[in-house]
Amino acid sequence: MAKESATNVATSDDGSEIDEGLQVVAFKLRDEEYGVNIFQVQEIRNLVDITRVPFSANYIKGVINLRGSILPVIDLKTRLGLEQTSYTEDTRIVTVMVGDLPVGMLVDAVTEVLTIRTKLVDPKKAVDKTDISNFLSGIGNIDGRLVIMLNLEEIVGLPG
Repeated sequence: MAKESATNVATSDDGSEIDEGLQVVAFKLRDEEYGVNIFQVQEIRNLVDITRVPFSANYIKGVINLRGSILPVIDLKTRLGLEQTSYTEDTRIVTVMVGDLPVGMLVDAVTEVLTIRTKLVDPKKAVDKTDISNFLSGIGNIDGRLVIMLNLEEIVGLPG
């Protein structure tokens, strides 16, 4: 019987470690693939009308009505400093929980749910020491396919 630990590494009956991996929801922003921990994802929705909120931060696209609750929607491309692209039929709003706050994130397309072996997630920053590096929690590698892991607390602006 394997015992779970907080790092997604289990211990087998003989005491050896088993890397069970990290499950992430992967999505596209422009030509790059990004991911967030599946435990933070609440749902994935088709694009709906977003109501702009005056005087909000430039990366806040607006709000939507989600089953009677107001949900802020972040434009991830703006937040990460990426060039904008047109919305398509693949554009989605990924609803995530950041702390106790539900937030929608605009993404170009959701690709799949992946399992990345924990030892293949490099927690080192792949960029220089700029503010944007705080938005990344690591780079996952699946057979040469790189997935940029996002730090949602920093992106949303919640204290770490």
